[in-house]
Amino acid sequence: MTKSPLLSLPGAVPAEAPDEGVAAHYGDLFREQRALAAGTGFVDLSHRGVVTVSGADRLSWLHLLVTQHVSELPPQQAVEALILSAHGHVEHALYLVDDGTTTWIHVEPGTQGELLAYLESMKFFYQVETADLTDDYAVVHLPAGSIVEVPDGWAVRETAYGRDVFVPRGELESFAEQAGPAIGVLALEALRIEAHRPRLGLETDHRTIPHEVGWLESAVHLNKGCYRGQETVARVHNLGRPPRRLVFLHLDGSEVKLPGHGAPVRLADDGPDGRQLGFVTSSARHHELGPIALALVKRNVPVDAVLLADTVPANQEVVVEP
Repeated sequence: MTKSPLLSLPGAVPAEAPDEGVAAHYGDLFREQRALAAGTGFVDLSHRGVVTVSGADRLSWLHLLVTQHVSELPPQQAVEALILSAHGHVEHALYLVDDGTTTWIHVEPGTQGELLAYLESMKFFYQVETADLTDDYAVVHLPAGSIVEVPDGWAVRETAYGRDVFVPRGELESFAEQAGPAIGVLALEALRIEAHRPRLGLETDHRTIPHEVGWLESAVHLNKGCYRGQETVARVHNLGRPPRRLVFLHLDGSEVKLPGHGAPVRLADDGPDGRQLGFVTSSARHHELGPIALALVKRNVPVDAVLLADTVPANQEVVVEP
């Protein structure tokens, strides 16, 4: 685990799994959320994995491996992509941008080794070079609306949610000084949950397919073929419905404790001993909405049913249509 030097900043409280190595917050969670929503400050994501792909064939080669259409990806255009198993289950989530000569990718903490091993196994005769640059580059998130200037030559993923900057690790502290104030990952997580954006390892398990969590819209190109797991994606999209669906939960604000990842979800009418219909994937305290969560439930759970997230009553909003 890489421990960020920014944990030495005043008020820094270390985050827990899966975000060990960076700050959960710097002493005032709601202030940090409000600052992030207003487009100020930065979030230290230096615990995330960084992988690069270079070489003349990099985009056409990646196009064969991922769910997204990237063969003609213009420089500086950020995209999300997935790598699936042969059965269509999500194995990796890639957040990438190409700078014209190199494709920069950041991934969930600790997954870069497995991703790199897979990429290396698929090189064959293609003119590509892959590298794990996690020790050399740190990811820093600047929220949408941020006016922080990024030095020329640094790779940047610009999205509707903000900019992900690949910062040389030796310059992380100096960049943080001019990008401040520092904001912890819990604030970013609250805004991610509010936006219904799935995260690998939280909203997913070993049998998740993209349709269940809303990745079909953001990370899958339905009119391209030739990638592992494509048959499952096409079949479920054209002929059926996914077995589970992601829901957004407004949790009862009178409860002190948030339901954690993996907490059971049941129908409120059935009580805490009722049949489990899903599980909580992520939860947070939001500066405006109060306690919120995402959960993965069986497709046939009524959309208007009041649920129990562990022991907390919850009203649901549809994220993925049943």
